[in-house]
Order: sequence, then C-alpha cells, then structure tokens
Amino acid sequence: MNDRFFLDTNLLVYAIDPTDARKHGIAVDWVARSLRTGDGIVSFQVVQEWFHWVLRKSAKPLQPPLAEQLYRSLLEPMWRVDSSRDLIETALDLFENEGVSWWDSIIVAAALQGGCRTLLSEDLQHGRETRGMRIENPFRESKSK
Repeated sequence: MNDRFFLDTNLLVYAIDPTDARKHGIAVDWVARSLRTGDGIVSFQVVQEWFHWVLRKSAKPLQPPLAEQLYRSLLEPMWRVDSSRDLIETALDLFENEGVSWWDSIIVAAALQGGCRTLLSEDLQHGRETRGMRIENPFRESKSK
C-alpha cells in the first residue's frame, strides 16, 4: 500500500520554527515520520521556498552553514521531485482544468508526480481530492472543540 505524502513548505518551516508550539509539534511529528519511514516527499520548489524563508524571510534568518546543515539532515532525504517538462505540463493542466492557482498547481503536480496519496499543506483547500490524491491541512483543529 502506498503511504507516500507530500510536505508543503509550511510544514518544513514550522518544523524548525518553535514560535507556534502547536504547529511546531505537529510539523516535527510529520518530518520525523517522513525521515523514519521514507514516505515523505518534497520537491525542488519546496526546497527553494524553504531556503528563501530560512535565509531571508524569517524573523531570525539562519546563517548559511546552519541552513545547509538543516537542509542536508531534513530536506535532502525527502527531495524526490525535480522540475521537469512533465511537471510543468501537469501543472498547466491543473491550472486550466481544475482551477488551481499557478504556484499551487506546481505543488499539486509535484505531489502527483511523487505518487503521493496525501498532500499536507495549510495553504490549500482541506479535503479536496485531485486525481486520487487528498489535500489535508495537518494544522486544522477539529470542529468538535
């Protein structure tokens, strides 16, 4: 059974940023699961976005040697989807036919290309199913609370 899941950039950011303790804990659990099982996948775009955030956008940007160390231990083992013509064609199809924004369509296409059953992101529509893959917001609090 395929248990692959795609981690969007926000999970990787929360995994190293403890500012929001609840989201940090959830993200750390997903990253740990990914590294333990090998089921978690990220793409070239996610790696780029993560570096942009940790080196420039963070309230406390990391020094490049620490960013590289974290990249090598956390992201590199999960990086399985590169940019390609096939990825762009799938993203264009998603953009045109399924109403997904351009940048989100590249993320969704990468998750599909990686053979993922689930795409984890707080930025996409929770519960949406696309081509046999489900989008889930791992930070969403249940409505019963």
